[in-house]
Amino acid sequence: MRRRSKIYAGLAAALVPLASVVVALGATPAGAAIGGSGPYPADYETSSSLPNHTIFRPQTLPSERLPVLVWGNGGCSANGLSQGNFLREIASHGFLAIANGAPNGSGSTNAQMLTQSIDWAVAENSRPGSRYYNRIDTTKIAVAGFSCGGLEAYAVSNDPRVTTTGIFSSGLLNDADDYQLRRLTKPIAYFVGGPSDIAYPNAMDDWGKLPAGLPAFMGNLNVGHGGTYDQPNGGEFGRVAVLYLKWRLKGDVGAGANFVGPDCGLCRSQWSVQQKNLNGGFVANVTVTAGSNALTGWRVTLTLPGGAAISSLWNGVPSGTSGTVTVANQSYNGRLGAGQSTTFGFQGTGTGGGATATCAGS
Repeated sequence: MRRRSKIYAGLAAALVPLASVVVALGATPAGAAIGGSGPYPADYETSSSLPNHTIFRPQTLPSERLPVLVWGNGGCSANGLSQGNFLREIASHGFLAIANGAPNGSGSTNAQMLTQSIDWAVAENSRPGSRYYNRIDTTKIAVAGFSCGGLEAYAVSNDPRVTTTGIFSSGLLNDADDYQLRRLTKPIAYFVGGPSDIAYPNAMDDWGKLPAGLPAFMGNLNVGHGGTYDQPNGGEFGRVAVLYLKWRLKGDVGAGANFVGPDCGLCRSQWSVQQKNLNGGFVANVTVTAGSNALTGWRVTLTLPGGAAISSLWNGVPSGTSGTVTVANQSYNGRLGAGQSTTFGFQGTGTGGGATATCAGS
């Protein structure tokens, strides 16, 4: 039987009342350093082709492509500025962050809106004339959310386009929903407000049920359920979220050192840390694109440098872990129309520099 907080369960079961409570408690951003602390001052905008969403982006797009974060707000609030300080901070470090809900919108959101955000980012990256044309890295997509928004993130974490999942002060409410844990295949991270967080029992219950071999991080900061999202630049939750996204979506090994190993950066801070299947090394993503003919399946041959090995892999079926490794498609991503793409990724030990990949289709 799931050990859950009755208060948390009762609030989340009544989504509309919870949304109104979260807004009333001060979810509207206040005191942000304009633009965030990153190298790309950021702000938000809306798009007629993505109604009921708020898009946080660098004011001047950097030369590097933008990885994507799609975000579910606390209380499933339809105010896209609910965690605005936090999301602006992420965007200022070279990310595109898309929140459910219009700026200062009202009502409640749903998980489908996260999928709409992913669809929009992929389409804009491919649309000539878009400011984002070929400026978005659609192979690097994180889905995450706070509280009720974390439940939305769980619901779409099995989307094959998703690279990693972030659960912020959230956890499944009922054992009947545990199938969402069993289908997880990509790295996941939890950032929770410690034992005083009403979502703490649920998050820890989920942690104990994660699939064997899944790379996972659990960090608890004893600040309660509200986190630090409203503080300038999202406070400590904003700082740590940027580090995690830099690691998982940009391959920043230095940022990853904050999460990996017994002497990790957060291990030596006020955070209480747990780890599963994490190591130093590197994270790689491989894009498979069909040529002028459709594919019914594909196979990629990876040649890894000496000392490198695959410790976990998602969105593919590997044969071997070091040297020459063959990766075949999963049942859900083998069929590609002409010109269509899919991705798989893996976490590796050692150094990935010099690795090569060749692809064959059928």
